Amino acid sequence: MATGDDSGGNPLSALPTEQTNSASAAIDQMTPLQIVQLMNAEDATVAEAVKRELPAIAAAVEAIAGRLRAGGRLIYLGAGTSGRLGALDAAECPPTFDVSPAMIVGQIAGGSFALTQSAEDLEDSADAGLADVERLGLRAGDVLVGITASGRTPYVLGAVAAARAAGALVIGLACNDRTPMHARVDIMIAPNVGPEVIAGSTRLKAGTAQKMVLNMLSTGAMVLLGKTFGNLMVDVRATNQKLHERSLTILRQATGLPRDDCEERLAAANGELKTAILAARAHLSPNEARERLARHGQVLRAALEDKS
Repeated sequence: MATGDDSGGNPLSALPTEQTNSASAAIDQMTPLQIVQLMNAEDATVAEAVKRELPAIAAAVEAIAGRLRAGGRLIYLGAGTSGRLGALDAAECPPTFDVSPAMIVGQIAGGSFALTQSAEDLEDSADAGLADVERLGLRAGDVLVGITASGRTPYVLGAVAAARAAGALVIGLACNDRTPMHARVDIMIAPNVGPEVIAGSTRLKAGTAQKMVLNMLSTGAMVLLGKTFGNLMVDVRATNQKLHERSLTILRQATGLPRDDCEERLAAANGELKTAILAARAHLSPNEARERLARHGQVLRAALEDKS
């Protein structure tokens, strides 16, 4: 973790996430049940911290969807736990929403090595963050989400500066108030989770808050892009048996057809769930369904409401 003072004389130890938590002062004397009860009680405060940031999160969702709709990319960038959480969210979007891995990208300080092994020393380099942004070739139509619990990680701040210079939209995600990040981004999301159960271990409440926010950013943007029909994942990619079964279940829910018919329709649509649903409900061939979806920006509800 960076220990340099880059926030106008405010030392790292002054950050709420670095303070000691009086509730856990005697955690080493607690029973296992008491330990997990304490952690559960502390975790229960995270949702409220995130709730206070919902207007900023909603603004970020709308902005991300607009950039993605226009062909831009969403880049998550962080170090340590923050970087791993961003990489996780990025990795889960292609199978869930059938988007290209190039559309939503996770970048962690140290690269793929740092996903499974500690490389936290790399977060101290602003130049490394700048270099990673340049390597990714950020453009004006892209979005960078800089993730750092402290709000002052040099790697992330370097990346933020480079992204702003490239004209990209920059969103900050931190778990402290009034950090250096606040003045350097277009939209700031800062759920203040307070001191951790283990002082300074921001993989705990701060990590939980970051995961919750990232869930909202990607899921909200995908909903706005028409990747769901109601709450059904109509763009799910059936890359294994479980997802094939999920596709069949969704097709049955959306059409009311029996399983055998759904199997046939999904196969006829080459596994394209959204195409199969529209073809069944609008009495179209798969190709006709694809053409109608294309006319409506791949939004199934709009295509179903088209009576032409």
